[in-house]
Amino acid sequence: MNTPSVLVVDDTPASLGVVCDALRREGVRVLLADSGDAARAVLARERPAAVLLDVVMPGEDGFAVCASLKANAAWREIPVVFLTAIDEPEQKVRAFAAGAVDYVTKPVHVPELVARVRVQLDLQAARRALEAKNAELESEVALRLDAENQLAASLDRAVVVLGKRGDLLFATRLAHDLLAKYFTSGSPPTLGAGGAFRLGEATLHVRRFTEPGRDDLVMLVLEEEHAPPGPSALLALGLTPRQAEVAYWVAQGKSNPDIGTILGASPRTIDKHMERILERLGLENRASLIVTVGEHLRPRR
Repeated sequence: MNTPSVLVVDDTPASLGVVCDALRREGVRVLLADSGDAARAVLARERPAAVLLDVVMPGEDGFAVCASLKANAAWREIPVVFLTAIDEPEQKVRAFAAGAVDYVTKPVHVPELVARVRVQLDLQAARRALEAKNAELESEVALRLDAENQLAASLDRAVVVLGKRGDLLFATRLAHDLLAKYFTSGSPPTLGAGGAFRLGEATLHVRRFTEPGRDDLVMLVLEEEHAPPGPSALLALGLTPRQAEVAYWVAQGKSNPDIGTILGASPRTIDKHMERILERLGLENRASLIVTVGEHLRPRR
């Protein structure tokens, strides 16, 4: 774990010797500077967790130094605590306007100042932990988006694996969709034998694959012929693969509970998908979604 450091900026740093000693006893590394230029030189090579800044200094005062730190993107997030013998409301307001997070008057009550510095160090540590967590979440989101992109590439592939007794062991999402579309009362016992199944002008071709000498697993590939566009056609709207599936079944007149059953999700999850679909497409209700989706699901000529 890195040792936190604090930069003390005071034209007479020896006057804060007791404070520096107290901070060191707290496990804090103390950096010293006697002017604004010296402080910026320190900051150019190190990044302290906080800055203790005197107000009254020859030449550039603390307000100007603080303003210069806040104007630099590399130092802007470093908390600044003012130390001054001036105890006037106007000066305190000016300090906070310059970007300070705290204001401590001299003579300093050392335990109080150390406690205030500790609060800033803890806040900085929490901030960095949050940034690290956000980076981790961003990485996770990137992985999920990559997985969704892979799913999008296979959205039109329907594969089913049956057990020895014809029980369903595995099916891709499109396979589930096609089974729900063609067999509303459940898959027929003859599905494992392959064949063709008609629904209006569309035909579902079921191709059967087995490994020679084995009958414990059967793989089926489902291919639909002369069918209107499916969920993948809705990816052009900027929807995720899962959102495209939900929107597709909405266009088929299915309720959210029905869609949840088809997709193996809870109605509440489908409700959330619906909220995000409407928001992404800038639509107000289910009816407007059906109209918009219908444009993309018209049979291609």
